[in-house]
Amino acid sequence: HVQLVESGGGSVQAGGSLRLSCAASGFTDKIICMGWFRQVPGKEREGLAAIYKGSFTYYSDSVKGRFTISQDRTKKNTVYLQMDSLKPEDTAQYYCAADFRICLGTQGLRASEYVYWGQGTQVTVS
Repeated sequence: HVQLVESGGGSVQAGGSLRLSCAASGFTDKIICMGWFRQVPGKEREGLAAIYKGSFTYYSDSVKGRFTISQDRTKKNTVYLQMDSLKPEDTAQYYCAADFRICLGTQGLRASEYVYWGQGTQVTVS
C-alpha cells in the first residue's frame, strides 16, 4: 500500500503563487504515475497535472502554462505542484494521487486511473 500526504495549501491573493507538496510512503518503489487533482463542492474531481516515471508530464488546458508538476530527484517519493498566476477560480481542495500503472497523456488526468489518494489540502485564492 501507499500513503500520500499533501501540504502547502493556504490562502493567497490573485496573481500569487503556492507550491504544493505530496509525500508518499509505503511501496513507493512501485509508483510510476502521480497526479494532482482538485475538487470544489458539487463538481467532479478535475485532473490538473500528471507525471510518469518522473519525467513525462501532462497538463489540463485549465492550468497549462501556470502550473508545473515535478518530482524531487533525490526524494522520488515527493511530487510538487508549483502554482503561479493563481486565479479565484483555482480555489478548491487539491489532491495528490499515485498508481503503479502506466499513465500517458490524458490518461494521467483521469481520477479513475489512480488507486491511492491523499486527504487533500485547501487552496483559496481571493
